[in-house]
Amino acid sequence: MIRIIALTSQGLLLAEKLSASLKNASIWFKPHPFGQKVQDAFLAGEKLIFICATGIVVRTLAPVLQNKFQDPPVLVMDEMGKFVIPLLSGHEGGANDWSKEISKLLSAECVITTAKSYFNPVYTVGMGCERDCPIEYLEDLLLDCLSQAKLNLDQIDSIHSISIKSDEVNLICLSEKLNKPFLTWDAETLRTMEPLLSRRSDYVYQVTGVYGVAESAALYGAQQIHNSAPELLLKKQKNPKATCAIARSFSDAG
Repeated sequence: MIRIIALTSQGLLLAEKLSASLKNASIWFKPHPFGQKVQDAFLAGEKLIFICATGIVVRTLAPVLQNKFQDPPVLVMDEMGKFVIPLLSGHEGGANDWSKEISKLLSAECVITTAKSYFNPVYTVGMGCERDCPIEYLEDLLLDCLSQAKLNLDQIDSIHSISIKSDEVNLICLSEKLNKPFLTWDAETLRTMEPLLSRRSDYVYQVTGVYGVAESAALYGAQQIHNSAPELLLKKQKNPKATCAIARSFSDAG
């Protein structure tokens, strides 16, 4: 569901024009009580387009912000429809790409403020699994993660894991099947990624020496490719026998 929120008569005209070009869009004109309705929609995961000052949006949503992996995309527009600003969840929530689509619909200027938007991303997959995990569990989980991240296999540079999985037969088979390099890293090396993890498992640490295999491996692999700071694109996902995460780093070339 898309909510287009307008606070002025001029903004309402723009909202009506925009709504006519979008599916599943509804208009809220001067909703009351403003803060409560907007916050409830945000927490429900609805995509929001505000036609008003950015300050109003920031002050209203600040109490309910969670993190870039959970918050829905939020755009802000001026009431004349000249500018579209992805305010929240630019990369992870897709607000940057969404703002480009909206700007084309309205012949507006898309104002993207996330610096890395102008760089070239590289994506890496991190995987962990039970010993002798069937390849079906690995492949199905990986493909599901790619779907969640809105990526395809061609965009993935490589698959990474911890060194105790360097001989994991079906991780090797999967990488060969997908024609992707399979690289492993020792626990001490992967622990350098600990501050970037979305969660930490004491149990996994006791078994492997790191607080999360999939996320740590994906992050470290991404860092090595461009020698630049990595970030999680998709936090750890799991099925009964395997875990998977996706990270990326950016090159400033081109």
